[in-house]
Amino acid sequence: MSSNHTHKRDQQRHSGMAHHQSSAHNYNHNKHNKHSYQSRKLTFIAGCALLVGSAFGLAGCQSNPALSSSAVSKSMIDFSSADSTQSQAQGRAFNASRTAKSERYQQLFDQDKYPNTDNQAKSHLLAAIRQHLVTEHVAVAQANYQAAPFIDPDSIDAGSSSLLRTIIEAYAYEPDGDYDESAYDESDHEDRQTEAMAELAAVSIESNTCNKNDDDDAYEVCVVEDINYDEDGYDQDGYNEYGYNREGYDIDGYNEYSNAEGGSLSGVSNLKSKNLLKNYEAIQMAKQQSEAVEGSQSSTPSTGVIGQMLSMFHRTPEQIAASNAYQYKNLTFNSVSQYKPKQRQLQSVYSYDYMTPTISSSIQIPLAFDFNHSTVTVDPSAILPIVALVNPENTPLPNQMTSHTVSFGLPESITAQLPPAVLYDAAIAAIQSSMAELAPEHFSAVDIRSDAFAKEVGASRAVKVYFGSKQSGEMIGKTLKYMTKSLQDYVDANPQKYPDGAMLKTALAKVQLYNKGYQSADMGALLQLIEAIGPISFNQINYYYLDSSDRLLAKQQRINIGGDLLGSTTSVLNQIRYDKSSFNNHALTPLLTESFGANAKAAIDGNAWIAEQRQQKDRLQAARDARYDYSGRSGDYDDDDYGSDYADDDSSYEAAEYDSVDRQDDNDIEDDAADDADNRVDDQ
Repeated sequence: MSSNHTHKRDQQRHSGMAHHQSSAHNYNHNKHNKHSYQSRKLTFIAGCALLVGSAFGLAGCQSNPALSSSAVSKSMIDFSSADSTQSQAQGRAFNASRTAKSERYQQLFDQDKYPNTDNQAKSHLLAAIRQHLVTEHVAVAQANYQAAPFIDPDSIDAGSSSLLRTIIEAYAYEPDGDYDESAYDESDHEDRQTEAMAELAAVSIESNTCNKNDDDDAYEVCVVEDINYDEDGYDQDGYNEYGYNREGYDIDGYNEYSNAEGGSLSGVSNLKSKNLLKNYEAIQMAKQQSEAVEGSQSSTPSTGVIGQMLSMFHRTPEQIAASNAYQYKNLTFNSVSQYKPKQRQLQSVYSYDYMTPTISSSIQIPLAFDFNHSTVTVDPSAILPIVALVNPENTPLPNQMTSHTVSFGLPESITAQLPPAVLYDAAIAAIQSSMAELAPEHFSAVDIRSDAFAKEVGASRAVKVYFGSKQSGEMIGKTLKYMTKSLQDYVDANPQKYPDGAMLKTALAKVQLYNKGYQSADMGALLQLIEAIGPISFNQINYYYLDSSDRLLAKQQRINIGGDLLGSTTSVLNQIRYDKSSFNNHALTPLLTESFGANAKAAIDGNAWIAEQRQQKDRLQAARDARYDYSGRSGDYDDDDYGSDYADDDSSYEAAEYDSVDRQDDNDIEDDAADDADNRVDDQ
């Protein structure tokens, strides 16, 4: 009994200790959970704060402690239990949950292993472009044009001017009534100026004392009644002898070059935000009054010549509609091309066509580039009008040409420093590498089920690439850096050709130095700035059409050109097909074959023709210089004909002079003889 009582008491004591330990453990566990919950709650609240800007995110941003505690208890191991089987099961569940979270995290950010839609579109396009640039292919292109108002009439911005135009108009604004003719009299100003100059001249005559130096490099310092003029001709008060200071103003504030106070550039000094805002308000009030009173011209804001020029450049909706109906609807730009990457050759024929039921006009220009031989071949009809303006006497007519094309090559002094083939390879590689570095969000897979052009070319997928000012500038910056690096590698690989101090090596080192001072994205920001304040646009949208094996079938490019100053946007839609069927059936393909085909006539050597013209010009100049040397001489002539002409002229002049003297002497003798005869008669 005593033993049982003792055992029971010990059991109660151990049970109490266990309960105390369990309570302490539970307290610590609860304290830990409470601290963890508070931390999670703060994190959750911070996450909710990030969604303040999103109206959709705020609806789900709520705190539920009971739900969060339940979720935490299921994902964490319960260390209060001594059951090994339960602990192992919880450990396996914890590891599985951690692995799943890690995989999900990688899927969100590891786009190489888990690419999203944009990355997949970018991968397909880059593979197609790489294959396209190393494969011989043909291309047929057709571009059409259309103009549209820069701001849609239904847009909220309709009737608003761009910031650039607003600043220009505010600067050029001339308020009515601000100019008071009585405040300035031009004749009075001229009289005062003439009087001042006369007084200065009188004083200068009476009391000028000048210190002169006979040295060629010396200058003159004059003193006029204690008025000291410096080297630039200004006195101690900053005025010259005509009464104007260094800024061109006289003592009354009138400008030397204008009849209005402040001069023609006085607006520059008044270019302050307060003045611009006042002018802007006046312009807007005048426009509102002009719109309220139909046909009223008195309230139209006066912005001078600048305003008239802006109004002249700005196209009305009626002018835009007329351009589309009479010009752009009948105008197309066509071309056929053949690309040979192994030979580094590109041969094309471009045609500018205008077709109406009553008018048909076409300008066709064959053009070819050969980077291996450093030549450019072109139809002479494209350059003969320009040559005829410069050298009309030696320009042949088209029917006098022995071939359809003329070839021009770079001089050896340039090709020896930098072969065009090396430059071509560097450019091709730079374009591919630069496009590969663009962010994936600029590449988008598009739905082509309703795309008529995609059905015509038989495409399986299409990728849209947007090149705005930011992307275009970034591409320019990256391309420049990649090309510089490729050329630097070529120079380093040929040290015997480019020793220290070589022109190309020095230039590349300087470019590399400057390339370290900017990032490619900075070029994009620069173009964005130019686009924001200037009437120019750099954006273009490209659609690339691929087949199931990532072969490039066609391309559609849209370029938008225009701005608010013009009042319109001209869209250029260029569709390019890379199939041989379209190439073989095109109307320009025979001209391409005739100009650059295997049986085409050899091109005229344009370099030899230019050298001949230069030699002839040098001979004519030498002849002119020789004739200039002959003038003024009477004896030593190198040209017998030229000398004999001058000699004959001199001798004839001298002979005529002697004949005149002899005739005068003869006349005198005859007169004397006649007088003597008369005297004898009188004597008889």
